[in-house]
Formats: sequence, structure tokens, C-alpha cells
Amino acid sequence: MRKGIFPDERITDFIFSHTCLTLAVAENNVPYCASCFYVYVPGMNILVIKSKKSTAHIRRALLNPRVAGAIVPDSLDMKRVQGIQFSGILFNLQESSCDAASMYYRKYPFAIAVPGELWGIELSSIKFTDHRLGFGKKLYFSIDGKNSDG
Repeated sequence: MRKGIFPDERITDFIFSHTCLTLAVAENNVPYCASCFYVYVPGMNILVIKSKKSTAHIRRALLNPRVAGAIVPDSLDMKRVQGIQFSGILFNLQESSCDAASMYYRKYPFAIAVPGELWGIELSSIKFTDHRLGFGKKLYFSIDGKNSDG
């Protein structure tokens, strides 16, 4: 995991304020997506989800851990459009030593009773669209340090 490179606070505030992401994966050039509850771990810049290894999205991600996704509000106001598009690398969180599991279960205590493993998505790029900052306004984050206000 890369340390010391973090998104703009406006991006992380948006990520913290929502609960569900759409995860996109691909196998043999065939795309597939799934909706997942998530928690963001800022010190590690990862999103944490819970899912079984037997699900279609995790099976595909284990073959190709490069994933993408989106986080959008539940309702849409055209003047206040907001949303995140991200890419990253999926990994089995059980193999990682961090308190991400406790953060996830604190936010979703019902998930303790749900079968599955915790997975992390190390974020490598984020595009945040926020029309509240001006029509078409976007903020960018990249682990290569090429962050910008666009």
C-alpha cells in the first residue's frame, strides 16, 4: 500500500457521506458489476467491502484484481450533480493487518452475521464530479501525484 498520497478533503468528505458503491470487474473482456456497502479507511486510502469468494464479482476480481467503480448519491438534482468514479486494485483484507474490519463492522453491525470475507480496494485514481462547485467541475486524484482541480 502506498502511504502519504491522499485525495482532496472534498473528495473524502463525499466518500464518507455515502454507503453504497458500484463495483465493476471484467473477465475475458466481459464486464460485470455489483453494488456493495463500503467503508472508507482514510489512513490507507482504501474502500472496504464484504462479499463471498463465490460471487461473480469476486471470482472475476480474483482473476483480474484491477477494478473500477462509482459512488453516487441516492437522489439526483441536475444542478447539484455529484459522483465519484474510481479505479484500484482489489485484495483480500484478511491478509492485511489493519483496523479496517472494525471500521466496517462498526458502520454495518448487521454484516457480522452475513457470510463472506472483507475485501479492500486500494484506490489508484478518483474523478469527483461536483456541480455545486460550478457546472462540469471535477476534482482528480491519482497515486502518481497528478492531482488537479479541473
